[in-house]
Amino acid sequence: MDTDTPAVRDVAASHRFDEDGLARYLASRIDGFGRLASVQQFQGGASNPTFLLVAEGADGPRRFVLRKKPPGQLLASAHQVEREYRIAAALQAVGFPTAPMRHLCEDAAIIGTAFYVMDYLPGRIFRDATLAGLQPAERTAIYDELNARLAQLHQIDWRA
Repeated sequence: MDTDTPAVRDVAASHRFDEDGLARYLASRIDGFGRLASVQQFQGGASNPTFLLVAEGADGPRRFVLRKKPPGQLLASAHQVEREYRIAAALQAVGFPTAPMRHLCEDAAIIGTAFYVMDYLPGRIFRDATLAGLQPAERTAIYDELNARLAQLHQIDWRA
């Protein structure tokens, strides 16, 4: 997959929200957000709907990712984007490599549910853990990096 062009599509009808309201809200909460130029939905995924936001700020275009709960009745323990945000922000604070977290909104009045926004980071997505199609040296490098991050994660004092 191209690292600069994410697999996105138009926002599904069941996941649409007030983009103008979101734009006003984020412009007052994320430094340099500017004007919301586009909203698209990432393809795939199995849990929380995820969207690519492109904002036109004073420094040029910036890409962000918005994750929200799906519509409808949800179990209280399911789809906890608030928990996702807090964990990723805590990991970021101790130097673990995560996308920079920008904002958590727990006010359902903004887009109909809680959501958070983080920076978009380009990269490859591997949906097959065997990494079919890659050369052995490239697979080895990816698995070595994965193991290094897992080891780093296991050394974090989660109580702190």
